[in-house]
Amino acid sequence: MTLSIETPALLFSATSLILLAYTNRFLTIAQIIRSLKKNYQEDHNKSILLEIKNLNKRLTLIRFMQLMGVLCLFLSVFAMLLLFIDMQSIAIYLFGLSMLCLLISLGISFWEISISVNALRVHLSDLEEFSKKD
Repeated sequence: MTLSIETPALLFSATSLILLAYTNRFLTIAQIIRSLKKNYQEDHNKSILLEIKNLNKRLTLIRFMQLMGVLCLFLSVFAMLLLFIDMQSIAIYLFGLSMLCLLISLGISFWEISISVNALRVHLSDLEEFSKKD
């Protein structure tokens, strides 16, 4: 089995875009947490505290998503270096490992999105009850 130097390079654009999306998620959630913390300090509403806890869990997942994405990119570059110096067999394994890191990152992303969707459903559930009363 052979691997050309262009194959690991294919992950560059995809991984870069994924990391950008993860960073945007992180920044958005961080901004929401700051806002909710300010609201909690004024109201001491327990539901706000639960939302912050949920968002904190999502931040942790995003951190692991980013870690796996960066590791994917790092291993791809390292595989390219090994291909450049003609160490084909090790490069193949490193590239496989980089794809595994990308899969893990995407799996964690799915998990984080599921948490987000469930939180939004809970948040909107009172509106559903309100609309049933009409």
